[in-house]
Amino acid sequence: MAYKTTQELNKDSFKALKEKLALKNPMQAPKLVKVAVSSGFGSTKDQKKIGLIADRLAKITGQKPATRAAKKAIATFKTRTGDPLAYQVTLRGKQMHEFLDRLIHIALPRTKDFRGLPRTAIDAMGNYTIGVKEHTIFPETADEDLKDVFGLGITIVTTSRDKKATEAFLEHLGLPLKRE
Repeated sequence: MAYKTTQELNKDSFKALKEKLALKNPMQAPKLVKVAVSSGFGSTKDQKKIGLIADRLAKITGQKPATRAAKKAIATFKTRTGDPLAYQVTLRGKQMHEFLDRLIHIALPRTKDFRGLPRTAIDAMGNYTIGVKEHTIFPETADEDLKDVFGLGITIVTTSRDKKATEAFLEHLGLPLKRE
């Protein structure tokens, strides 16, 4: 089955979206800016699990993750300002398009009981956030360590400024959104 990659679709997005969004100028067409992939690891006591999360995120995205630290000290969660809490990877350009292709055509169809992504996850600024419960849906990760399964947050940042344009653009890219 031949399909267009997200990079090819992003290049000719004006042609398909012109009628749907009533655009007059090709520069008005929405474009992909970046994709941010993040995963929190919670407790810093288990260094083996933290190392595994960093390794798996690097395999999934093809880029070394950056550590994100706590901004505030919260006694209930036993965190201090500056404690590492999560890993994040920001993808742009070719790596972003390759990641989105793998997400749309390989990983999401492998999700258990998948019936489409919710349309309500589009925020007011034109970004779309997906929560993935298990990182094992990506083929780059080995399934032998099922005890250390972690979730991911994937944010797709676009140049569109409203929900309608973002929804039309994501459908054009091939993101499987739920029918209303």
